[in-house]
Amino acid sequence: MNVLAYLIPVALAFGGAGLAMFFWAMRNGQFEDLDGAANRILIDDEEPKE
Repeated sequence: MNVLAYLIPVALAFGGAGLAMFFWAMRNGQFEDLDGAANRILIDDEEPKE
């Protein structure tokens, strides 16, 4: 039971760190173009080799 006194604050710290990283990514525009990467794979930039 004594280990819960350590595990609960550690879990809360990891959760808070993950939430802080998510908000940092949102503020820096990491989720601006969600469709671009999905569509970019379909575009063929190379010339066909004959």
